[in-house]
Amino acid sequence: MTDLDANTVEADVILVAHGHSDHIGDTMAIAKRTGALVVTTVEIVGYLNSLGLANLHGMQPGSDHDFDFGRVKLTPAIHGSSIEIDGKPFTLGLATGILITADEQTFYHIGDTALYSDMKLIGEFNDIDLAFIPIGDNFTMGPEDAAKWLMAKKVVPIHYKTFPIIEQDPAQFTKLLADGVGYVPEIGETIEL
Repeated sequence: MTDLDANTVEADVILVAHGHSDHIGDTMAIAKRTGALVVTTVEIVGYLNSLGLANLHGMQPGSDHDFDFGRVKLTPAIHGSSIEIDGKPFTLGLATGILITADEQTFYHIGDTALYSDMKLIGEFNDIDLAFIPIGDNFTMGPEDAAKWLMAKKVVPIHYKTFPIIEQDPAQFTKLLADGVGYVPEIGETIEL
């Protein structure tokens, strides 16, 4: 959770991993105010376009695209991707992870996902400088699964402590990783690579 105010967030690009409200969040408000490009799946692009947003780029899992800021690859994620409209759920395509390469560094937002074997391959074929990985369990993988397979120089746990059912201790998670790999930043803290 964060106390950031969407009215003060500046953005050039917004990347959305899947259609759940905690990921789409304030995308519309921030993108409309800043003119930011929104990069996400084609289904979410269609949904945002239907709400009046125009600066959009749709992709699908497994695809790559070169932007002026760097290369984006959407990876698979095992998770839902839907939003509630008028009290009814609507599926918005597949959930994804987002692999970004810019300035000779690679960042991987694994997305909300269960553990799956391709994570090992993604780690082997990409020199990942920083990975954000969910540890909350119940809706995503838990700490023990999150500590397996992915190879990254730095790993930041995400998707935990938002509400009681996904309560996890991030410090305990970092102990499952090699020394110096796990990192738990404070909200709003900048990470230097």
